Amino acid sequence: MWGFSSLTLTLVFAVYVVTMLMSLLTVGSLSDHIGRRPVLAVALVLLIISMILFVVAGDVGTLLAARALQGLATGAAMGTLTATTVDLQPTARMGSAIVGAAPAMGLACGVAVAGLLVEYAPAPRILVFEIILSLLAGLLIALLVVPETGQRGGFESRRHLAVTLAPQISVPRVVRGAFLASAPALIATWSLAGLYLSLGSSAVSSVFGVTNHGAAGLVLFGFFACAAMTSLLITGRSSTVKSAFGYPALAAGVLISLSGVLVESLPLYVIGSIVAGSGWASTFLGAMDNISAATPATQRGQVYSSVFVASYLAFSAPAVIAGILVSHIGLRDTIIGYVCYVLIIALIGATLTVVTRRRSSGAVRGTDTVAGETFPRAEPVARS
Repeated sequence: MWGFSSLTLTLVFAVYVVTMLMSLLTVGSLSDHIGRRPVLAVALVLLIISMILFVVAGDVGTLLAARALQGLATGAAMGTLTATTVDLQPTARMGSAIVGAAPAMGLACGVAVAGLLVEYAPAPRILVFEIILSLLAGLLIALLVVPETGQRGGFESRRHLAVTLAPQISVPRVVRGAFLASAPALIATWSLAGLYLSLGSSAVSSVFGVTNHGAAGLVLFGFFACAAMTSLLITGRSSTVKSAFGYPALAAGVLISLSGVLVESLPLYVIGSIVAGSGWASTFLGAMDNISAATPATQRGQVYSSVFVASYLAFSAPAVIAGILVSHIGLRDTIIGYVCYVLIIALIGATLTVVTRRRSSGAVRGTDTVAGETFPRAEPVARS
């Protein structure tokens, strides 16, 4: 292992967060102007280079360079890849389902495989990056057969290019209502994911006494695997149904998991994680459906980059704060505070969803829909 201090570890993580957010804020909408494939190709090449640096890293400087490249490439790819997926979706909501399932699948496989490699594989520090490097190379080759779905309109002037690349979180006016209404769902779900990834392994080892890294990874696998499975099972359901199931399941699962920590019951913790995972997927997909429905095709890269900025801030900032608090107030109190924070955000999101639905139903009351078109409902004519 590299053998550096906790402060250095925090710095390495911070470099990744800062560079990824800067990439999202600057080149997040680039694919809306030059096409999806060029952005994805450059991002994959940068990711491959970063993995090579991880493999050969022998000092902190090389490690920081690898993390910076990884952050820049990931930020460029996230919004673009999401936009490409939605562009290519064969049916309505299929793209959102894939977008919701993919992060959960990646995290599920990541925690499970990483735990098994650390526990059983030779030279796991190098092997994990070699595996990812191989996968990225395969994706770069596969990109050759992916059709271009974006418009290559370019830029009208240098000023247009400068404005596009200026750091900003920009959401088109037509999307702002849906984005703001969905923001609590994004914050609650990704904050919960941050809780499991930042404190989950500590809880499994210190509270439940699971010292085997492979077993600990499989415990965390339950949350993300259930989220991925739920994402696929609820494809085609309306955003209303997803939110109606998601928020209660998320809250119930978090409370059950917390109860497992407090009474030191691993089975209870696992059950809660499974329930919370299903709620995570439903809530997140409900929000993504609302945002996707309001987003013009020519601005998907811009909008989805803003979605990931909000999501990753919610994922990383509370996790960093929680990591600091553990050394001051202890693991259990930190988990209790974190759970309360997630529940409050989820309650705000559920309330906002109900209010938004009622306003929407009130706005369309008094209309008739014929062949997909909405018309004012005709008043009955009084008979003489």
